[in-house]
Amino acid sequence: MAGLVRMKGRVGRPLLIALIVIVVVAALGYAYASPYIALDRLKRAADSRDVETVNEYVDYPALRDSLKLQVTGLLTRRLDVQHNGNPLAAIGAMIGVALIGPLVDAYATPDGVAALLNGIPPRGEPGERPPPPPAARADNPAPNSPPTPAPASSQANANSNTPPQPPQTTAGYRGVNEFVVSYQHGVGDTRYAAIFRRQGLFTWKLSAVDLNG
Repeated sequence: MAGLVRMKGRVGRPLLIALIVIVVVAALGYAYASPYIALDRLKRAADSRDVETVNEYVDYPALRDSLKLQVTGLLTRRLDVQHNGNPLAAIGAMIGVALIGPLVDAYATPDGVAALLNGIPPRGEPGERPPPPPAARADNPAPNSPPTPAPASSQANANSNTPPQPPQTTAGYRGVNEFVVSYQHGVGDTRYAAIFRRQGLFTWKLSAVDLNG
């Protein structure tokens, strides 16, 4: 009887070790894939206007701080280029500062998140707001609105039956606790990035943007 118990112990120990190894490997695999899963879930939720799910995957205070910093830098660089040596530069700077708050408020929203994840970052234009997600535009077309003339390039694309191309997207880790999704519409075009940061072992949230290209 004692020999049977020892035999069961010898058989059970390797099985237990194998199960522990399987669990550890599975946990590490899920931990590595977790930001990709968060990105996919957030984009789907933002495009479908699932606000509750979007809120789970966005750190809005951190995103607002990042947007404010990045848009300020964007406008500063633009003013430096356009108004270098111009006495009206100070007026332009004041106008630019006045734009920052409303623009940040507009982009630190589910619609703004959808725009960021669809290749439409803020550009610092007066009165700029993110376009509604594709699903929202399809569900709520503007009533009694006359068709807007398409620019020549758009008409050419329509005539050639070539749909608008989505931005080129790359995603990957930038450190253990930071995951970066970069967007670029074409060679030579400005790049920008959406930045996810780890909160806990498996949880990731959109926390910042990088508009510097």
